[in-house]
Amino acid sequence: MIKDITLGQYLPGNSIIHRLDPRTKLLMTVSFMMVLFILNSILSLIISMVIVLSCYHIAGISYKYAFKGIKPVLYVIVFTVILNVFFTSGAPLLVWKFITISKEGVNSAILVSLRVLTLITSASIMTYTTTPIMLTDAIEKLFKPLKKIKVPVHEMAMMMTIALRFIPTLIDETDKIMKAQAARGADIGTGNIIQRAKSFIPILVPLFISSFKRADDLAIAMESRCYRGGEGRTSMRVLKFTNKDLFAFIAFVLFTIILFVLQFFI
Repeated sequence: MIKDITLGQYLPGNSIIHRLDPRTKLLMTVSFMMVLFILNSILSLIISMVIVLSCYHIAGISYKYAFKGIKPVLYVIVFTVILNVFFTSGAPLLVWKFITISKEGVNSAILVSLRVLTLITSASIMTYTTTPIMLTDAIEKLFKPLKKIKVPVHEMAMMMTIALRFIPTLIDETDKIMKAQAARGADIGTGNIIQRAKSFIPILVPLFISSFKRADDLAIAMESRCYRGGEGRTSMRVLKFTNKDLFAFIAFVLFTIILFVLQFFI
């Protein structure tokens, strides 16, 4: 299950989605997430999911990465669906003893599951197609106006990107520690809740030590390269909006309009 967490990974490629300006991808991803919370139509959410999966195909990313990223939250989705199906009141579809399944409950469960699945897959494709450095530059450029009120935009963008970048590294480290402890005879993930919590202590301690050491090594490496924040720094690659970004943005706006038409008029 640990190895199924793919958030923060970058998959090299040369597709049109890879070549888009990272600011365009970031803005469209955030806007798309906001749209998903507004939509309450099953048809609109299904179309949204199809479009997101189409983006995976265009980017040349296997669908297994889309479903692999869903695995860690699959239990949460199933639990949420069960709560909506059995505890939402409305017109009964099925009544058996003390169990009542309503039409509104089924509808709500489908909406919630589709919304969560689309959110995860759409957020993942941005990290799959954007390097951490480009993501840092995009965040810094978009929040550049905040520098006028003395907000450390560059430092914030750097911290966010480093945190995102080290998610796969920490996952690999956790997996190695778990295998090493299991090879030494540690019983991990069995027994009741208290026993399971105690069994993870031999994993958390070396993981924290390794994380602090990695952070210290990173700080030394940045200092040795004379890193002093964003003041006066330049970028190796200057971000520029191109016709591809304009086309993608127009397609996104048209797609959003179609979703809202389906939401309110069909």
